[in-house]
Amino acid sequence: MSSPERFVGGLFCRQVMDLLPDYVDGALPLDDRDRLVAHVVGCPNCERFGGAYGAVVARLREQALPSDAIARLQAALEQALDDGT
Repeated sequence: MSSPERFVGGLFCRQVMDLLPDYVDGALPLDDRDRLVAHVVGCPNCERFGGAYGAVVARLREQALPSDAIARLQAALEQALDDGT
């Protein structure tokens, strides 16, 4: 059962997922960053996912895993969000 899509801080959950990589890389424009942060603060699902995503990205950068492994991990995290876990 997937969690309902929320509209918080001017963004839907799916939009947050699209912006998250740029946010983690520090490449997100200020206005988008502010909306993303507002959404994450008000959406427990995205807060949980965003924290997990950021932790995985940090570990992957430390380990220098192949890009195909990174893509598989990102897909698994996105599936977990869709499943509501």
